[in-house]
Amino acid sequence: MKRPTVLATAAAAILALVLVGCSAPDTNPGSAGADLLAEYGLADMSAPEIIDSLDRMNVSDRPSDLIASVRPDALVLTDNVQEVVLDMPDDVTYLSIAPYIEQTHECFFHSLTTCRGELSGQDIEVRIVDDATGDVIVTESTATFDNGFAGFWVPRDLQGTIEVTYNGRSGTTPFSTADEKATCITTLQLT
Repeated sequence: MKRPTVLATAAAAILALVLVGCSAPDTNPGSAGADLLAEYGLADMSAPEIIDSLDRMNVSDRPSDLIASVRPDALVLTDNVQEVVLDMPDDVTYLSIAPYIEQTHECFFHSLTTCRGELSGQDIEVRIVDDATGDVIVTESTATFDNGFAGFWVPRDLQGTIEVTYNGRSGTTPFSTADEKATCITTLQLT
């Protein structure tokens, strides 16, 4: 009986990893993705509930091996072994805003577990305006989360302006929720 060589065994292992990596994302959390959600205490939660839970979590309590990426139409969760894709509501999308004074980072799709803003736990005033109609979508006094972001559910297909006031400083930045636009707003400098 022939025994497999080390090279043949390694090739088979690499092929298995490639095949797993090429598989389609799990859009049914009732399947194997349920294990991923359960492992992080997110089972039986919708995309908005998971976003709210992770965004409000203290940074020190956030799982370091879970990536939770907020896309305009989906929440993508992965531990680099499994991936779960949960649909967002049809009529709204989530914007994460990290106003800053001195430090920011480039960001496009907000990562609930890794993105950090400069102003952690600070009281801010936020106003979000629809540029086409002039309607005020959000006017709120809130505190940034431990990660330095504040999150808001806003209508899809919106071109608007975000205004933030903090400690005598203010700033504005344009945004869009059309198509595949950014969910992570890190360009709003307060002066």
